[in-house]
Amino acid sequence: MKRAKTPNFDHVAFRGALSQFATGVTVITTRAPSGQLIGITASSFNSVSLDPPLVLWSLATKSASMPVFQSNSHYVVNVLAASQIELCKRFATVKGDRFAGVSHAEGDTGMPVLNGALAWFECHNRSRYEEGDHVIFVGEVERCGVHEDATRISPLVFQAGDFHTLLSIG
Repeated sequence: MKRAKTPNFDHVAFRGALSQFATGVTVITTRAPSGQLIGITASSFNSVSLDPPLVLWSLATKSASMPVFQSNSHYVVNVLAASQIELCKRFATVKGDRFAGVSHAEGDTGMPVLNGALAWFECHNRSRYEEGDHVIFVGEVERCGVHEDATRISPLVFQAGDFHTLLSIG
């Protein structure tokens, strides 16, 4: 098999091109063996398969949360609504207890499901793949749900380094 050619661009150009892809925003949540709740903001979420129901997301290998996500059997992917932008920023930047004052419920797996999420997926941590400077997590969805007003709520979208909402074009 042939190998890839050496890139003819730098990291800045690559990031700039990637930033043009609009993506939804999620908060991935789990519980450490100590009971501490862990959560991180991720825009690298994607569906993989309907049968079995599989989704994926990725996390930087140097993330402080990596050991917990690597070893846990379950996590929840919480899809954020546009109104949850502060929650997004909190789980992306706050040091310490990111869950302080955050409304959530315990899912069937004991993992935190964020109240007000547009949709959520309780996942078994099926497989992990180290690629470059990230680990790709593939989750087998055991349970999922959609906000009761989902058809009237705009999702939170990230593109070109900024947050957006969606407008229907037909």
